[in-house]
Amino acid sequence: MTQYVKDRTVLLAGATGLVGGNILQLLLNDPGVSCIHALSRRPLKISHPKLQVLVVDFTSLPPLPDADEAYLALGTTIKVAGSKPAFRAVDFEANMAVARAALSAGVKRVGMVSAAGASARSAVFYNQVKGELEDALKAQPFAALVIARPGLLLGSRRELGQPLRVGERLASPLAKLLSPLLPGAYKPVEALAVARCLVNTLPQAEGIVVLNSEQLGRAEKKA
Repeated sequence: MTQYVKDRTVLLAGATGLVGGNILQLLLNDPGVSCIHALSRRPLKISHPKLQVLVVDFTSLPPLPDADEAYLALGTTIKVAGSKPAFRAVDFEANMAVARAALSAGVKRVGMVSAAGASARSAVFYNQVKGELEDALKAQPFAALVIARPGLLLGSRRELGQPLRVGERLASPLAKLLSPLLPGAYKPVEALAVARCLVNTLPQAEGIVVLNSEQLGRAEKKA
């Protein structure tokens, strides 16, 4: 059971994404959160008394409002981005820009969405960029950094108005079938489980906490 820290102000980058959209809904329903500043490239199709949408250019962020926590859920694919540099501009550079701006805004705790197999030494470009982001965030003087490393994300992008990713659509049924045989760190996990685990863990976290896919799913079952 989460022990609510009252009147927290939160920054959220990536509220239109699969995990970020769930993070937003959970924060809106959290009685311990008084204000959410959602950073987005475009207006959101949602309004709420606690929600302030900041339409920003992630390559040139303005000073951000004072806040206690920040969630980094910005992400794309190389196919959608169009090239490796464009992918890196979102998954690394934009997330780091928010992290640095959040630090200047007084944020002490950060939660981020990474990926199974993330490592700066990975031969897989996607995992390499995720690993580089993790390392860069670990070097920042945050009191707490919670890293979620999900395997294949399960959830409905259609409900969020997102285009379906062919790879995910084809892989999801197979991944569910083979899940008992997959290593814990690579098990498929619901996006809601990832979001809930981040939101429940971050307020009381200290130091660096890394949660793999199996841990994320296990925490959801206990919720």
